[in-house]
Amino acid sequence: MTQALTDRHALALHRARATAFFMQEEAVAEVQDRLSEVNRTFTKPVVVTGFPHLWPDFPTIADDEVLALQPETHDLVINALTLQWANDPVGQLVQCRRSLQPDGLFIGLLFGGQTLTELRVSLAQAEAAVMGGLSPRVLPMAEIRDLGGLLQRSGFALPVADSFTKTVLYRDAFHLMRDLRAMGEGNALAARLRHPTRRAVLTRAAEIYAQNYASPDGLIRATFEIICLTGWAPHEGQQKPLRPGTAAARLEDALKAAAKDS
Repeated sequence: MTQALTDRHALALHRARATAFFMQEEAVAEVQDRLSEVNRTFTKPVVVTGFPHLWPDFPTIADDEVLALQPETHDLVINALTLQWANDPVGQLVQCRRSLQPDGLFIGLLFGGQTLTELRVSLAQAEAAVMGGLSPRVLPMAEIRDLGGLLQRSGFALPVADSFTKTVLYRDAFHLMRDLRAMGEGNALAARLRHPTRRAVLTRAAEIYAQNYASPDGLIRATFEIICLTGWAPHEGQQKPLRPGTAAARLEDALKAAAKDS
């Protein structure tokens, strides 16, 4: 039996202590912006989220392994920065797809593979130097080139995957790691070490970080990539997808076209 990627109990504890929500708020703003481009009023939406208080205008459900969704119940399903923690992301996508009414819209946001590359590199180099090996510390994240295929495998029509990055400046690596804990995004990997990291590893990681990723004013930069997945529940009135390699439309155009055809 394959070991679970995420310790769901630890994740719940991290989220319960969260006090910083700026990346979650970024996701809310991104969804609102994308919905403004769709010429449709959604009357049966639902949001899958670990932070329901950030979505006061939407019904919400928790991102449990089995989502509290019923078949063909919603015309809009939003998954807000939870898929990266799913032990079965394809299964989560399938559940979202099945809960949509025909021609319903799915919007999913998750952290992508460029997220925290600076921290991951610095920690890996420091741990290898101090401890002589590596341990699971940072969540493995999907690459955008793989996620469009996952949408298709999950049964979505007109799948689109795109991304944007945000660069945040911090005093040092310790400041960044404290902020990650405040975001509820601390290490909740099932295979994580169950004892505190040696101070020497963290100190060396902070030194490497400052040496390689400092801005001109001495602050360090941290990259957050958010991948946006969009797909529609199949409907006979939808436009047909182009042949592979011929797509030239922007996401905005795809959303408007699908909404117009409904």
